[in-house]
Amino acid sequence: MGNTTVTWVKGMQFAAVDSTSHSVLLSTTDESVGMKPSELLLSALGSCTAVDVVSILQKRRQQLTGLEIVVSAEQAEEHPKAFTHFHIRYIVTGVDISPADVERAIKLSEEKYCSVAATLRAGAEITYDYEVIQASA
Repeated sequence: MGNTTVTWVKGMQFAAVDSTSHSVLLSTTDESVGMKPSELLLSALGSCTAVDVVSILQKRRQQLTGLEIVVSAEQAEEHPKAFTHFHIRYIVTGVDISPADVERAIKLSEEKYCSVAATLRAGAEITYDYEVIQASA
């Protein structure tokens, strides 16, 4: 089970500390010193699936040299402006990377392993696409 403690710093700035003592600074756009809480959620989705994809590709002995994940989202117009759609773009770089293995890793993450995606999927659609960039050996 995970937990986080959020502490008010000043103004509209907050520090979040997780169960392993790692921290992140959050703020409103007016304060502009930390991540917006809503975009931290996008980061959680992107990093959750990134861990899965890297792990799966490494187990498949793929020569991964880079992974970038861009998460975008749409929100409802009315408050509380809930997220209605997430789109994840995977940019995978490696030597002789198999697009089939990339597709399989993404699907396994999205459908089986990523707890953040599983939670968000209950209230919003999640779509994805990917690009494979072949690097030279």
